[in-house]
Amino acid sequence: MQFLIAYLATIVVFLVIDYIWLGFVMKDYFQTQLGHLMADEVNFSIAALFYIFYTAGVVYLCVLPALNDGNWTKALLNGAIIGFLSYGAYDATNASTLRDWPIMLSVIDVTWGTTLTALSATAGYFAVTLIGEH
Repeated sequence: MQFLIAYLATIVVFLVIDYIWLGFVMKDYFQTQLGHLMADEVNFSIAALFYIFYTAGVVYLCVLPALNDGNWTKALLNGAIIGFLSYGAYDATNASTLRDWPIMLSVIDVTWGTTLTALSATAGYFAVTLIGEH
């Protein structure tokens, strides 16, 4: 039950915040920077796979170890590390393989992924502790 609560809280926070970020805050910036690379429509099946598996990894690698230690800052720090490495790998790959990839976009995206993953992992931790499944 602990994993399920952590997973649901983590994915809800991740999805809501990322939706606001991608759909409103950064929408125009992405369009101006990557419009020539963007698909006409989002492939929601592929996006769903990312969110499902990434969140499971965040819970397993960040939230559960923090719960075992009883230390929310471990969820925050581990989430930041996983976010930095994951988004960093994505952006470094794009910057090294795609022509005219905007480096500032990578800086923004890695910062975003680090922050979002840290916040989501911390939310998963607190959801479990507040519901009392710890």
